[in-house]
This record gives sequence, structure tokens and C-alpha cells, in this order.
Amino acid sequence: MQLSVVIVNYNVKYFLEHCLLSVKRACTGLDAEIFVVDNRSTDGSVEMIKSQFPEIILIANNENVGFAKANNQAVARARGKYILYLNPDTIVPEDCFAQCLTYMDSHEEVGALGCRLIDGQGQFLPESKRGFPDATVAFFKISGLSSLFKKSRIFNQYHLGYLPEHEINEVDVLVGCFMFCRKLVIDKVGSFDEEYFMYGEDIDLSYKIRKAGYKNIYFSNTTVIHYKGESTKKGSLNYVKMFYQAMIIFAKKHFQGSKLKPYVFLIRLAIYFRAILAFVERIFNIVKMPLIDSVILLMSLLLMKFLWIKNVKTDTHYSSSLLAAFFVSYILIWIGTLYFSGAYDKPYKPSRVLRGMLIGSMITLALYGLLNEQMRFSRGITVLGALLGTLLILGSRKILQGLNIQSVEEENTSKQVLIVGTPEDEMEIKNLLAAAFIEKNILGSISPFPEKQPFQLGNFQHTKPLSRLYKATEIIYAQHQLSFKQIIESMQQCGKDIEYKIHSIGTDSIIGSNSKNTAGDLYTTELVYNITTQTSIRNKRMVDLISALFFLIFSPFLIWFVQNKRLYFLNMFLVLEGDKTMVGYYDAQFPKLKAPLLNVYPEIDQFEIPVDNKEHLNWLYAKNYDAWDDVRIIWQKWRTL
Repeated sequence: MQLSVVIVNYNVKYFLEHCLLSVKRACTGLDAEIFVVDNRSTDGSVEMIKSQFPEIILIANNENVGFAKANNQAVARARGKYILYLNPDTIVPEDCFAQCLTYMDSHEEVGALGCRLIDGQGQFLPESKRGFPDATVAFFKISGLSSLFKKSRIFNQYHLGYLPEHEINEVDVLVGCFMFCRKLVIDKVGSFDEEYFMYGEDIDLSYKIRKAGYKNIYFSNTTVIHYKGESTKKGSLNYVKMFYQAMIIFAKKHFQGSKLKPYVFLIRLAIYFRAILAFVERIFNIVKMPLIDSVILLMSLLLMKFLWIKNVKTDTHYSSSLLAAFFVSYILIWIGTLYFSGAYDKPYKPSRVLRGMLIGSMITLALYGLLNEQMRFSRGITVLGALLGTLLILGSRKILQGLNIQSVEEENTSKQVLIVGTPEDEMEIKNLLAAAFIEKNILGSISPFPEKQPFQLGNFQHTKPLSRLYKATEIIYAQHQLSFKQIIESMQQCGKDIEYKIHSIGTDSIIGSNSKNTAGDLYTTELVYNITTQTSIRNKRMVDLISALFFLIFSPFLIWFVQNKRLYFLNMFLVLEGDKTMVGYYDAQFPKLKAPLLNVYPEIDQFEIPVDNKEHLNWLYAKNYDAWDDVRIIWQKWRTL
């Protein structure tokens, strides 16, 4: 047998579905076998494989055993001359495997091969080729210096930024989402080390292959889509910590004596440096827009006060202390109502600003009416300041939008979409979008054939100019008459200013990724979780903050009634810090929440709930989430804290 393809899956059902369709096409004419190892997915992945791909060798684990162990389960049964480690969120062109086999067969000195990777917008992923993370390389990587100097031979040894992306080169490390390995080499050096759980396995295996005298090759002649590239995680402090742990394991395995201590020291130094930067960046991103709005509102009130005294109430004088008290109070109220109205949610909507300022102004005027005469401040200044502040906030958003600041990027509720496919494909995609309640402005369809069809805008060769002509913001490729290779090539030609999606005819999903910094996008009729909306995320966090503060303030009375007195205060502080949530589900991955103090199951202490019922309750909680659900559960079960 020529090839064994090994795919480890965890809760990416629809991406896996498209991946398998592309893999089956790439295996046409080859003597190949396909393994899927599922790490206890809860999204129906196993059922999908059994019903749609019965020929695939499925290994369904009862627990998440990690990336390395799952791969090794399949490798132990693999019969191919070559092993391909492949991620489930990839799309391979039809000639990919044939090209890799041809190259490997003619280069016996090559132990493993990696291809050119692009993200969901057709942009090259630098992790396609990497250097070994020795002490300085790992430091430059973790600290972020490699990202600042992408082409530098000194600072970017990790991603080998100085090597051309369209040339075949020998490299140190291949990325684990696509590693085409010679089976006899794997038998000689061993597969992935199971001491690693999520990161570092590919680095370790690449090192072992090089150490055994074989070459690792970056093979640029074939291009693969990887929707969830390394770049999707690089800004996450959690990723940095896990990468750090992986590098420590790597160092202890392969470095000895005097090399080990400086390596560990530099890695720790880098982690502290990155942690400080991540903390500062996080705080800045949280407060920057409220601070801008606060300054705008303060300047509006001061200007209106000046004009009011000069032109309307010329004989009026307000003390500095009174002005400070009223202005600070008003601004805090407005910022609060802007926040709860979603004015700081992404993407930006002007209506949320208008709603927040209107509600805030109504509250300030209502409070004004409760004050005695001596304490009252001018309603005219308040109203005019609110009006001017609203206009200036809206204007500032437009300015920031023009400067391409993502946090105020205006929402395009009706994207301008071109469909590449037949009229029948266009109708199927329209029906799928309608069933999923997704609003799109369909401009028309482009023929997948060389010649233009009736009632279509043009042919496939003219996709790029047509997208420019019609100012399309999104292209959906119907993978019916088109090959995956044609789609991949078209994505790269049309450029990064357009979002790309792929729909395989016969499936009920459309997959894609809006940028290399997103984990992946999905249009499907199956599941929409209310808990993932910005409003729900914000409201859930507010319930956590208010309830945790309440339990801390009244702890002298309440602590005598709770079951876990020893962890009571620690848990409340963890909730305040955002490391835990008051209410959530256990052993569920749709979508993942912070570790909860209370679960969603009713009467949990009175009877044993079967696993199927628990999963269904978790599903209902995520799908239909309302903040009052959390309030109700906290009220019912606070004694179990």
C-alpha cells in the first residue's frame, strides 16, 4: 500500500466533512487508506463519518487522549509505505498526494515532507517552514520579536522568513497539520511523543528525523488550505504557556547539561515578557474605547457649559466641586449604558451608540428630578452635552474606521456575495443560507465552465475582475463542477480583501475563514448557540461579577450556609478575575465555557442523571441561553458553592 492518511478529529464535524471529501479525491488512483481518530467529539462527528464515509477506518475514543496518542493509535495499524499526518480543518488539492509521492519516491534521503499552507483567505501561513527552537530562536518566537522582523535571518529563524515561499528547501521543522512521512523512518525513530498533549509534537518528530540522518523538505509545489493556522493562537497567552511547556519538554529530551539551564532561563524570560505585553494589551483593548468616549463626553459637557453660561444663563455660576461631581456621574452613567447597549461589541453598530446614549440621558434626567433644588444642575447643559457627545462619538467611530481600527469596524449586515457554480448550485446555496437565517445579498453566479452560461455574470476565468466590478465582499465556491485545486488557485488570485467560503454539494454547510486570525467560520442549518453572541457573553460576565461581589460582601452571613467553606473566597476571586464562571456545564464542548462553580443540571444532588440527559441539558443551556437562567440557578443552588 502506498499511503496511509491519519486524521485526528475533535469537534470540527463540518470542516472534517469537507476535508474528507478532498482527501478522497486526492486518493483517486492511489492504493491508500484513510484513518480518522476521534477524541470523543460531542458534535456528531462519529455519526457523520459512519453514515457518509463508511469506507474510512474510524477509531472512536471514549476520552480525549491528546493529539500525539491519537495519531499513534492509527499509525500502529497503518499499512502504507508513507504516513500522512493531516489535520481535519484542511483542504487538499486533487493532485497533492500524487505530487508528494513522486517527490518522495525520487528522493530517498528525504524522511518527511511538508507543503505550502494558506489560510482561509488564501494568504501564506509562515508556519509552513520552521527552524529548530533553540534557546535564542524560542526566545524570539515567544517574545514576539520574530513577528516584528519577519524577513530577518537573526530574529525569525523560527519561521525561516528569509526563505522564499515558492521554492523547495530543506528545513528543520515541518508543521503537524500536514506531515508526509516515510513509514520506515517513523518505524525507526518513533511516531509522535505522547508526553506532549497539544503543541511541540511536530517539532520533536522533525528533530528525531533530522537526527537520524534524513532530510525534512518544504515542498512548495502543492498548496493546502489550513483554516486554523498557528497564527490563530499566537496572540493567546494560554497558547504561549502551552508552547513554553512543550519547549521545556523538548529541551529536557534533547539538550544536556550546560545547554539546558540557559535554554530554560531564556524561555522563562520570554514567557514573562510576553505575559506582561499580553496583560497590557488586554487592559488597553478593554478600556481604550470607553476612555475615548469619556474624553469626548467630558469635552462636550465643558463646551456646552461654556456656551450656556456665555449665551443663556449669563449670571449663573457653578462651583468646581459641583461640576466635577455631576460630570463624573453623567459620564459613568453614559459609559455604563453604552456598554450594556452593546456599543463596544464587535462589529460596531451606530444604533447601539444611539440607544446607549438615549437610555443614559433618560437615567440622568430621572436622577436629576430626585435631587433637591440646591443640588440640581442645568438640564439644558445635560441634554445639549448628550446630543453633542453622541454626534462626536459617532464621528469618532467613522474616523477610527477610516484608519482601519478593527474594534470599530462597521458591520456589513448584507454582504455582497458572488457564487461560483451553476444556477442549480446557486439555488442550493441560497436555500441553505435562508434555512440558516443568514442574510446575504447574492449578486449572481459565475459559471464554473470556460464558457459563460445564460443568466450568469461570466465564466470562471474572470472571477477576479468580476469580483472587482461588482465590489463583492465574499465569494462562495460550489465544489461541484470545480476541483479543490481550482478553488485554491482562485482564492490566491482574487486577493485578501474578499472572504472565501466553500460549499460541497450534498452537504448542509458552508465553511471558510474570514482571516488568518480567526479559527474558522461556518454556515449551517444545524446549530446556532445563543451563548456565543456578544450580548450573552457580556450579560453572563455581568452576572458573574455582580453575584461574586454579592457573595463576598455578604460572606460573613452566607459562608455559614455554603458547603465548601474552604474554597468559598478563592472561588469568588477566581470568578472576578474571569478564570471561572458561576454557572456552566461539565464534560461538554459546545461551546466551551470557563470552569463553573454551579452546573445547569436541576436537582443534581437528588438523583443520578444519565450522560445522554446531561448532554441534552448542556445543549439546551448553550442554545437557548438567557442571563436569567444563571440568576435562577444561582438562587436555587448557591448553598452548594
